Amino acid sequence: MDMFDLDPGQQRLDGITEKIIGAAISVHRELGPGLLESAYEECVCFELSQLGLAFERQVPLPVRYKEVKLDCGYRMDIVVERLVIVEIKAVERIIPVHEAQLLSYLKLARLRVGLLLNFHTPVMKSGLKRIVNNF
Repeated sequence: MDMFDLDPGQQRLDGITEKIIGAAISVHRELGPGLLESAYEECVCFELSQLGLAFERQVPLPVRYKEVKLDCGYRMDIVVERLVIVEIKAVERIIPVHEAQLLSYLKLARLRVGLLLNFHTPVMKSGLKRIVNNF
C-alpha cells in the first residue's frame, strides 16, 4: 500500500462526512439562514435518511468521572453511523467555545470526527468546521 493511500476505515469516514456536508449544503440552499437550529436539524436528518445513512438525534452523553457515568444533561445533536458527531448551530459566528464543546463531545464519546455546521451564514461552506479528536 502506498503511504498516501487511506485505510478503508478512513475512506469510509471521509465518505460519510462528505455526505453529511452535502446534506447540509442542500438544506442551506433550500432554506437559507435565519431559522432555529431545531429546524435545520430536522431537515438535515431528512436528508441523511434520503441518503440511507443511519443516525440518532439528541443522543445523551454522560460524563465519565472516576469510572462512573454521570448524566449531566449533555446531548449530541446528531450522531451519524455511530462515527461522526454533528453539532448544528445558527449563530452569528462560530467562536472557540463551540469548537471546544464539539471536541469535548468527541472525547467523551470516544469518537474521532465531528462536524460543526453553522447555518447562519450566507454560504454554507463558510459555516463548516471539521474537528478531529486525536485522542
